[in-house]
Amino acid sequence: MAKRTIKTVGLVVKYERPDAITVARTLTRILRTRHKTVVAETETAKKIGAKAIERHELADRADLIVVLGGDGTLLGVARLVAAKGIPILGVNLGGLGFLTEVTIKEAPAAMGRILDGDYEVDRRIMLQAIIERASEEFTTTFLALNDVVVGKGPLGGMLRLDVFANHRAFCTYRADGLIIATPTGSTAYALSAGGPIVFPTVGAVVIAPICPHTLSNRPVVLPDSYEIEIHVKAPDHDAAFTVDGQESAQLGPTDVIRINRARHVVSLVRSTHPNFEIWRDKLHWG
Repeated sequence: MAKRTIKTVGLVVKYERPDAITVARTLTRILRTRHKTVVAETETAKKIGAKAIERHELADRADLIVVLGGDGTLLGVARLVAAKGIPILGVNLGGLGFLTEVTIKEAPAAMGRILDGDYEVDRRIMLQAIIERASEEFTTTFLALNDVVVGKGPLGGMLRLDVFANHRAFCTYRADGLIIATPTGSTAYALSAGGPIVFPTVGAVVIAPICPHTLSNRPVVLPDSYEIEIHVKAPDHDAAFTVDGQESAQLGPTDVIRINRARHVVSLVRSTHPNFEIWRDKLHWG
């Protein structure tokens, strides 16, 4: 994939963190030295001397986005700009992250390499989910970089979820919920549910039940070309739908969720840390 010409860089910063502001100021100086325009949200822009914009404008204004925060911050930005194919550099404020792979100390050097064109990107698949309601027309499309989750509602009743894969009956789960995860999301919620770690550029999705009633219901890996269809059988409005842990909707007792690989991918600037190193660091492997 041809690299973009970088003229404007957007900084998404946890402005309440002094260390994040310090790094953002350093990056702003580097970018200005290289005659680049720097844009940021209003509160951040005031503190680092960048041009103020609204977050929803990032997709139209920036050629590169730098996220100084955690994986959660990057997830929200990724869903916002994926359709534009804008590369994202994730800088973790604590250490290495699964998505924010660059440390604070490494950020200036990483920026220099990007501006010199010396970088590669990983193209991470996303999921597209649509809820079909029996009682009303519901056409909102959700995008997920990590996962789509159907979980039990506030009353805590066990769910029955009839799942079809590639338009064929797959499994009926009786469980607290079900996680449909991308390879990127395999190290998130799906991992805590016993799912496998999938190399982030593999074309696959993970289906992982949450506390299944039948112990033989194990996580499975399917091709990302399959449509996953989930029929919710639950007490009235006692199921919830979440995307990347950040967007949600209440589910009715007969709703259907259709999940496919999205048309767009997220372009993450690859760090100098191999994936195996990140896994060892985050998961405390020997």
